[in-house]
Amino acid sequence: MATDLSQDPTRPARSGGRAARRAARAAPPDAANRAIWPGLQGGRYKPLTETQVARIHDTALTALEEIGLADAPPSGIAAMCAAGAILQDNGRLTFPRALVEDMLARAAREITLCARDPALDLQLGPSRVHYGTAGAAVHMVDVEGRDYRESTLQDLHDAARIVDRLDNIHFLQRPMVARDLSDPRDLDLNTVYACCAGTTKHVGTSFVDPAHVPAALEMLHLIAGGEEAWRARPFVSNSNCFVVPPLRFATEACQVMAACIGGGMPVLLLSAGMAGATAPSTIAGAIAQSVAECLAGVVYVNAIAPGHPAIFGTWPFGLDLRTGAMTGGSGEQALLSAGCAQMHAFYGLPGGAAAGIADAKLPDMQAGWEQMCSNVMAGLSGLNMVYEAAGMHASLLGFCHESLILGDDVIGQALRCVRGIEVDDETLALDQMKEVCLNGPGHYLGTSQTLGRMQKDHVYPGLGNRMSPKEWEEEDKPDLIASATARKEAILSTRSAAAFDAATDRAIRERFDIRLSV
Repeated sequence: MATDLSQDPTRPARSGGRAARRAARAAPPDAANRAIWPGLQGGRYKPLTETQVARIHDTALTALEEIGLADAPPSGIAAMCAAGAILQDNGRLTFPRALVEDMLARAAREITLCARDPALDLQLGPSRVHYGTAGAAVHMVDVEGRDYRESTLQDLHDAARIVDRLDNIHFLQRPMVARDLSDPRDLDLNTVYACCAGTTKHVGTSFVDPAHVPAALEMLHLIAGGEEAWRARPFVSNSNCFVVPPLRFATEACQVMAACIGGGMPVLLLSAGMAGATAPSTIAGAIAQSVAECLAGVVYVNAIAPGHPAIFGTWPFGLDLRTGAMTGGSGEQALLSAGCAQMHAFYGLPGGAAAGIADAKLPDMQAGWEQMCSNVMAGLSGLNMVYEAAGMHASLLGFCHESLILGDDVIGQALRCVRGIEVDDETLALDQMKEVCLNGPGHYLGTSQTLGRMQKDHVYPGLGNRMSPKEWEEEDKPDLIASATARKEAILSTRSAAAFDAATDRAIRERFDIRLSV
């Protein structure tokens, strides 16, 4: 007579079936056992030799000394000339080498980009890598309809809410423009509100007009709990296109920058030339011009506020010279950003550049290879702030919530590449080889060492599919985009942890015309 083992009281109870074991393995590891984390040390990949770095530096200094920049506002001319810049008869400011070197010595070397949640602060020391969003997309990608539509304020807020829940997206810089707001002031203030109400991570944004900055700062003081609290921990930075390449200051943007600096807001000095159009077509030439423009920004910032936190934002973009179209997903773009990261390290300054952009219109195979190529190279090169790393399509014209979610997986794998290979007695595992081969079962499956390091050494995709064809069929052939849409809907169905308390929200809405219903 057969024994019913399921009723045997002496038999140990099973902890669960295959699904339960999978769930246990899929549970997120504690902080001490994570395989990846914000601020991993990059810099192992160096596309430029030391000689090439020195030549780019010398070219940038020569350009500043012999060509200079035009169109600085009067206040900027006064500050920079007082520091040692020279206003030429043609109206261009030139920068002696000694001045640039002096201002580099004054510049902030290590910056903390604060978040509303202090646990999410970003430390921008040498070659510490962080990935996030950015851009000014004017369309949303509708994956279900395979179509594009104008982006809205609600889309922006939803993107912030999604970013707040993604471990590998470390900051939110406004990725799209709210096209349903026509008034520039309403646009700037509602953008600040939508981003900050969506995430407690660090936020970056821009301002159309310097007159909008005081009101934005007033809103941020309300969110922070007062001006003193804001200045102690500024959780929003200003993304500032202070130059119009080639080698011209953007007059109004410079005025915005000065207002933000006065308000205690960190700034991103953003130079975004197009190689072959507004920058030289060669990779070296585009980097050199962008470096020159950002060095002028370093002079500008430190002439008006020595040591103010500023990110060296060399953002040269690639161009398809056959058509004039941007090529954000190209190998050339990956080299541009990696080369810029090496220049940031040369100066010892916190820096940022663009990576992860897809020229593909939808989150498809083309988008996958484009996003991974530049994200991996940017991280390996030690880029402090990798902007536009997830969600961007159509060469920055479109943003996609599903792609943002999928980008969390892409960046997870990129971060694992950044972390590299640890070599020590434990990881070399000679003792395991002896035990398994001489005394054990001849394989490493199930050993305490393998199980003990499965979370610490490996990054597991959240949505990426590693099933066998049989399992895939048993699970009704899950579709990657459909899974991303389901994750999006799950995130957006719950209240954001970043939402303001009732009193703060009421105070903001009484003072400002907030168009978002949350």
